[in-house]
Amino acid sequence: MEEDRLLGPCRCAVALILVAFLFSSCSIPRIAILKDPLTPEEHVNLGVSYEKRGELDAALEEYRAATKAMPLAYLYVGNVYFQRKAYSDAEKAYRKAIDKTNSAEARNNLAWLYYATGSNLDEAEALARKAVELSPESEDFKDTLTKIEERRRQ
Repeated sequence: MEEDRLLGPCRCAVALILVAFLFSSCSIPRIAILKDPLTPEEHVNLGVSYEKRGELDAALEEYRAATKAMPLAYLYVGNVYFQRKAYSDAEKAYRKAIDKTNSAEARNNLAWLYYATGSNLDEAEALARKAVELSPESEDFKDTLTKIEERRRQ
């Protein structure tokens, strides 16, 4: 009989603990969707900041985040790859920028890549001419074209 008096409160305590545990662990699963707080332009600006400090991995990550909504960011991706001497990746990025935006700067940078590597000089000249045609006020684009023409004459 004395044993029943001790088991009763213990059983009650164990039952309460189990009920409390069940209610605390039975929350409804939630899916958290995190929204990127930065605009594509802010990602590019942050990437430029990283790039100026020589933090190319961080810059590349920011530029890639921007490409989803801002295709011109492929130009910046290409520039980072060019700095790393990953010319094939740079070429792909510049081509994406050209295809998606018709950017004169992307054309110029791809032409400069070809000039710097000494490859595809015919295409480099065509790209540089188109860049100058799209932005005739750019002295940098004219300079790229002039250098490519000089090398082709050699």
